Amino acid sequence: ADSGGEGSVVIFQETALKGAFIIEMDRLQDERGFFARSYCVKEFAANGLDTRLVQCNVSYNRLRGTLRGMHYQVAPAAETRVVRCTRGAIYDVIVDLRPEAPTYKKFLSVVLTADNRRMLYIPQRFAHGFLTLSDDTEILYQMSEFYTPGCARGFRWNDQNFQISWPEKVQVISEKDSSYPDYSDRECHGTE
Repeated sequence: ADSGGEGSVVIFQETALKGAFIIEMDRLQDERGFFARSYCVKEFAANGLDTRLVQCNVSYNRLRGTLRGMHYQVAPAAETRVVRCTRGAIYDVIVDLRPEAPTYKKFLSVVLTADNRRMLYIPQRFAHGFLTLSDDTEILYQMSEFYTPGCARGFRWNDQNFQISWPEKVQVISEKDSSYPDYSDRECHGTE
């Protein structure tokens, strides 16, 4: 079963924020451990998900309580992300920034750990951030667009527009992330 993953499938569970999915791997287990498929263009396309992956990034975080976010990119470099925690654990948060969506400005949180092996599919026009729940945490991002500094945006992690309930105190945050302004509709759509 480890030659091509015959029988292994990717399991998609749509969240309360339409277009965002929790992705699980169907594990084929035996005495050696397990084999699982984490990505398949055909399965992503069949579920209406963006299949374009042009960049993969790793975020290593030394200390528990490290917060990164809230980040997104606007057009023409709006990006889809697939996020997985490969070491440690994170409290992962996304915010719907689509004004036409019934869930506009709503957030969703999910705990991603190296042990649960879940992934979060984050569509374009969503902001993303996370708080580490253990020391030495590492996250793998698969991206649909190249990082484009001129299209990069962010808002404050504790912006009252969203009322995000972080489970622990923020211990470490970059100067850039801590100095983001509150969310602005105008900023979100790249019409400065």
